[in-house]
Formats: sequence, C-alpha cells, structure tokens
Amino acid sequence: MPLMWSDSLLTGVTVIDSQHKELFRRINELLDYAGKSREKVQEITNFLQNYIINHFGTEERLMVKADYPDYPAHKSAHEKYSQEFKELKDSIDKEGINVNLTVKMNHLLIDWWINHINKVDKKMAEFIRDKI
Repeated sequence: MPLMWSDSLLTGVTVIDSQHKELFRRINELLDYAGKSREKVQEITNFLQNYIINHFGTEERLMVKADYPDYPAHKSAHEKYSQEFKELKDSIDKEGINVNLTVKMNHLLIDWWINHINKVDKKMAEFIRDKI
C-alpha cells in the first residue's frame, strides 16, 4: 500500500512540505522494492535514515527559532521515531523483509507519517508561520 501524498498534508512551511514530499517518494520507493531487491532496499533505508535525521533537524531548528512551546514533546516524538526506524532498518538488514516486518513497515512508514503530519506538524507549522 503506497503512502499517498495529498495537499491536505501541506503545512504551509515550504521547506517542511518539500521534505515531507521527498520522504513520501522515498518511502514509496522502499515499499516498491520490498521483497524484490535486498540491495536496493538497503540503499533506500540508508538514505531514509539520514534524511529523517536531517528533516527532524530542520523542524527542530525552526521550533527553537520560533520558541515553540511544544518543542520538548515534538523533539521526543522525533527521537522515538528515529530509534524505531533504526530498529526496523537493522531488522531489515539482518532478516530481509518478511511478513512481520511488512506490518511494522506499514505502521512506521505510513500510519506514523500521516498521523504525525496531521496532528503534530500542522500545529507546529501554524505556530511557526505566525512567529517567523
């Protein structure tokens, strides 16, 4: 099941929106290659691990600059996700993609992003747009 981008996910902060779109594109690429090419899956998960850290850093710098009051909770969510992604990546590297990892991938790579953007990032972006 692909991760579908919709303009309803736009936050109104250009850099964040463009990074989200790239994340969706790469996550879909990973889902497409799952079970087909272990080498390509590892290449994509390596990219995603670095890109996620970069993306979270971008958001966190904007939150600090705007003195965002929910920064600690938002940063904590980023740290938790980064750890969960690392664990998923490590499992994929060791085992390849299996049924259990597919379920975990769907949750972590599809459900989490949709919920995080709609519930957390949009709230943050609204605050940032008003302050910066």
